Amino acid sequence: MRDDRKVTHVSTAIFEFLEETFETHHGFYLDRGTSMFETLATISAEEASRPVSASCASIAAQVNHVTYYLDVLRSDIAGREVGEVDWSHAWQLGPVSDGEWTAVIEALRAGLTETRNVLRDADWNEEDSVYGAIAILVHTAYHLGEIRQALCTIQNRV
Repeated sequence: MRDDRKVTHVSTAIFEFLEETFETHHGFYLDRGTSMFETLATISAEEASRPVSASCASIAAQVNHVTYYLDVLRSDIAGREVGEVDWSHAWQLGPVSDGEWTAVIEALRAGLTETRNVLRDADWNEEDSVYGAIAILVHTAYHLGEIRQALCTIQNRV
C-alpha cells in the first residue's frame, strides 16, 4: 500500500473514532447511546457535582479535565506554545449549577470542534500528529469509562 493511502486510512480512522467517542455509535467499540455527549446528556448538574467517593473526582471535574487535555494536546499538535501545564488545576472544579454544568459540556464541545479543525490541517506524516490524535482518543475513552462507571454509583445504573 502506498504511503499516501496509509495516511488517508489513519486520518479517516482518527475522525471516525473521534465521532464515536464523542457523539454517536459506529460499532467500533461503544454500545449505542454511550458516547461522551450522549452520556453527559443524561447527567444532571447535581449528579455531575457529586464525587463517587472521598478520593474520587466528580463527573464535572472529569469533563473539565478532558477539555483541558484536548486544549493541551491540540496546541501541541498544531505546533503552538503550550506554556506551563497545570493538570491539577483542571481537577479543581467544585459543585456546578445547571448553567455551569451546561457551560462545562459546551466547553468540551467547543474543544472538540477546535480539535477537529487542528486535525484537519495536521500533517499525518508527522509522528506528533498521529501520536497526539491517538492519545486524545485513548485518554477520552478512558475518562468516558470512568464517567460511565461513576454513573453506576451515582444513578444506580448497571
